[in-house]
Amino acid sequence: MPAQQEVIQVAAATEPGAAGEQPVVSQYAAPVPAGERERLLWMYRTMLRIREFDERIVQLFGEGKIAGALHSYVGEEAVATGVCAHLRPDDYVVSTHRGHGHLLAKGGEMRRMMAELYGRVDGYCRGKGGSMHITAVELGMLGANGIVGAGVPIATGAGTAIHLKGTDQVVVCFFGDGAVNIGPFHEGLNLAATWNLPVTFVCENNLYAQFTPQRLHAKLPDLYLRAQGYGIPGLVVDGNDVLAVADVVQEAVARSRSGGGPTFIEAKTYRWHGHAVNNPASAVGRDEREIADWKAKDPIPRLAHHLLERGIATALELDSIRDEVLQEVEASIAFAEASPSAPPEAALEHVYAHLPPRADL
Repeated sequence: MPAQQEVIQVAAATEPGAAGEQPVVSQYAAPVPAGERERLLWMYRTMLRIREFDERIVQLFGEGKIAGALHSYVGEEAVATGVCAHLRPDDYVVSTHRGHGHLLAKGGEMRRMMAELYGRVDGYCRGKGGSMHITAVELGMLGANGIVGAGVPIATGAGTAIHLKGTDQVVVCFFGDGAVNIGPFHEGLNLAATWNLPVTFVCENNLYAQFTPQRLHAKLPDLYLRAQGYGIPGLVVDGNDVLAVADVVQEAVARSRSGGGPTFIEAKTYRWHGHAVNNPASAVGRDEREIADWKAKDPIPRLAHHLLERGIATALELDSIRDEVLQEVEASIAFAEASPSAPPEAALEHVYAHLPPRADL
């Protein structure tokens, strides 16, 4: 019991607002600023961390060790990595139901995310958030969201807070192609554009809104062109090229920091698995050739080739990074399985914020 109580107390320090104005500087966060070699090796390690974590949790889900819904980010690693390569610890991200990669790229600890998926008290949300609702405010991760497009107005709200505080922080809002057709998308972008807020809207267009191909739910094939209707810059990028993603995001973030307002970025990418891991990739009308063609564009070997061809890293160095990541995955599983489950009465905790009493009441 004493050990469990200690764990709960440590976890309580990560409640929203507990970090105040002092963000946690994680050892896994992007090195900003950094030299080219340091930045590129961080990108390679981060994409591997996302890939190996997600591939492993798919296996664990199949073994019955992880319950609930699980949406794999495999194939899209270059987007989260390229975006977060230019974010400081005090910047914010707003995630989606497919948010494992966003948290890891923002500097998240793999072991605490694994514990969250296991439903254990050492998880980022004490095991109460699970895969689709992970939040780590101390890292600037304002939360994953199970409602399609619901992160857009949250990001606009965070951008409004930054504007009112007068800081040079920025917000990045991730969402999928299906989110561009719902009301909050319009409301969020319209307000961010009108108020010139420091928000970068990143559409991870993996071509499918759950099971529906993009061509069946949007007349316009290039979603970034919708930015014209809001009078903000719209950019499109190969979402499987981490260097290309990093380049366009660097421009967008610099614009926001200097008061230039929001940007809409469409990153064309692809998820290898089905909508959720219990949906086989090819069982929802996706052609096997289409899947194979996109797997051939795997962003991780593309960056590895770049590093080797330019002499930035050796094959031995890259192999060493992969070994370290695999060890981290196994250590995170051991950490999660050793973490205690919360007692039933914990379900009633952290429901309401505890505010100091007011003298005027």
